Amino acid sequence: MPLTETGPDSKIEYLSILNEDGELDKELAPQFTDDLLLKGYRTMLLARRFDERRLKLQRSGRIGTFAPVNGQEAAQVGTISALREDDWFVPSYRETAANFWRGTNPADMLVFDAGYNEGIVIPEGARNLPNSVPVGTQMLQAAGIAYAARLEGTGEVAMTYFGDGATSQGDFHEALNFASVFDCPVVFVCQNNQYAISVPRARQTRSQTLAQKALAYGMDGIQVDGNDIFACFAAADDAVRRARETFRPTLIECVTYRLEMHTTADDPSRYRDEEEVEWEKRDPIERFGSLLRERGLLDDGSLEDMEAKIAETIDAAWDEAEKRIEKAEGVSAIFDHILEQETHEQVRQKQQMSDGLGGVSGYG
Repeated sequence: MPLTETGPDSKIEYLSILNEDGELDKELAPQFTDDLLLKGYRTMLLARRFDERRLKLQRSGRIGTFAPVNGQEAAQVGTISALREDDWFVPSYRETAANFWRGTNPADMLVFDAGYNEGIVIPEGARNLPNSVPVGTQMLQAAGIAYAARLEGTGEVAMTYFGDGATSQGDFHEALNFASVFDCPVVFVCQNNQYAISVPRARQTRSQTLAQKALAYGMDGIQVDGNDIFACFAAADDAVRRARETFRPTLIECVTYRLEMHTTADDPSRYRDEEEVEWEKRDPIERFGSLLRERGLLDDGSLEDMEAKIAETIDAAWDEAEKRIEKAEGVSAIFDHILEQETHEQVRQKQQMSDGLGGVSGYG
């Protein structure tokens, strides 16, 4: 049978602007003010130090498990900074840096880490959704929000985040298909940190890139250096513009690496090779910091001052969180919204929680 070629003729582009040595491609580099550059660096550093404090709190039983962001700060700050305040931020469970850029109170995050839903109450008028713990559901929500924004003519864009493992979920494919078919102004940001908990990226898919999955749904896809804040911003800025002007969605694959565990309930030494420490040389904070030092925007003194202010911010957040936790309902409240009439088993379990497992440390 004679064969003819068909299908997409597009190729996936890879974007890098600030390399591992801190060298900037000036022709591709977006233009930022010095204040904005320092804000981006400060946000990334705050997220890193916040996670370090959270790890100590979790290990001492004061909060529950959480997903560290270490290593992925540039992928988050670079992309989220392309949004307007009235755009929608639809996170998964690891977007600490993106949350801080969007103004999330760190005390709220600590209250949620301690097991209290009061920590994820959306402020009136905010466009930030709570963390999504199920893998992939947030992508469908983002597509729906963007669809509604187009129908109502608000000009708003939705941006959602997920990991490489989520691309193996049905939600991923359904969300991309819906968004493309119905012209939803949404940007899908995949943080390819090389592992879905303990499963390496090579066991997730045989696709050469994750970005190329966009082609199957008739949308644009691009792969960027996820440790390069400039490349992440440039790709996101272009995707947001496309979404706002033409309602077309985009898939951005940020190639990065999770320097810490998947969550604090995980032991990465059981499935990762020591050879992978080479990723530490690509640390996005160190890379960005080198550029700022070269431009005279950062030195040892200013960094020390920044670190001190960040420590004060985290101290104040924990002080606020502790007070709010003390006033919050006990953990038995999780039983109050399951059935209209409590069963004997519910009453027994609630009593058991109150007697022996109550309080934050009981389940941390």
